[in-house]
Amino acid sequence: MKISCFTNHGPLNSKPVFDAFLKSIKRSGDIVLVNTDDGQCDVAVIWSVLWQGRMANYQKIWQDYRSKNKPVIVIEVGGIKRNETWKIGINGINREADFANQQVGDNERWKKFNIELQPWKQTGNNIIICGQHTRSHQWRNNPPMSKWFDNQITEIRKYTDRPIIIRPHPRNHVIIDTKKYKDVKIVGPVRDRKTYDDTDLAERLKTAWAVVSHSSNPAMTAVFSGIPVYVSEASLSYDVGNSTFQNIDNPNMPDRKQWANKLAYTEWWTDEIAQGLPWQRIKKRLEDHYLK
Repeated sequence: MKISCFTNHGPLNSKPVFDAFLKSIKRSGDIVLVNTDDGQCDVAVIWSVLWQGRMANYQKIWQDYRSKNKPVIVIEVGGIKRNETWKIGINGINREADFANQQVGDNERWKKFNIELQPWKQTGNNIIICGQHTRSHQWRNNPPMSKWFDNQITEIRKYTDRPIIIRPHPRNHVIIDTKKYKDVKIVGPVRDRKTYDDTDLAERLKTAWAVVSHSSNPAMTAVFSGIPVYVSEASLSYDVGNSTFQNIDNPNMPDRKQWANKLAYTEWWTDEIAQGLPWQRIKKRLEDHYLK
């Protein structure tokens, strides 16, 4: 297999992860080109599908490979152990990606994350609607964020009068006229200045009845905490979430064991990446389903 790995457009925290991934590919005997493409590569490797800042340069690479029906491996920050573990998937992120996790076996890997799934509960009365970055490829078929928030509020209000909190993405400013709604307010994420992008989400969940998200990581955090979620099919929480607000006063709260076991194979620590654990799975998946 011949792979072109584009490291030069990644954020600062991508370097050790790229280095580990390159190490594992080379050890497997595959051919790797770094930051170049001779037109003969089978697969590209990029960081994220957020076409913003330095990473905006990845959009052309993504479009070029996908237009030729060639697979693109996407590495990005994880959502289980943020900035500790890293997602590695084929042709996208979140539930749109193929993580080569169709067969996962038991729950031994999930135990490594040391996260106890809290019992399903509703700790408060607030419905929290979480926005995300509109420059992400994940948002490509959605309206402007302010319109999306409006759509969610309008639909929720058909079924409940519970208080609604609008929580924009920390790096995607949104202006909304909340005066036209009853019991709706905007509460922006409080950034943890000691980290790149951690916020006060865990604290906010203490007053949550449910969390609404298109496909971003806050829904996953809510599920870990036992808070019901309403998400799209692009969300990694879709299999344990709700897809219609008709049951907002009585959300589904399914068993999460198998979901967590599969989720554990979407993210990897850097030393595991260097050992080749994710590459072994992804390489086989590429060979079996994408490069025939």
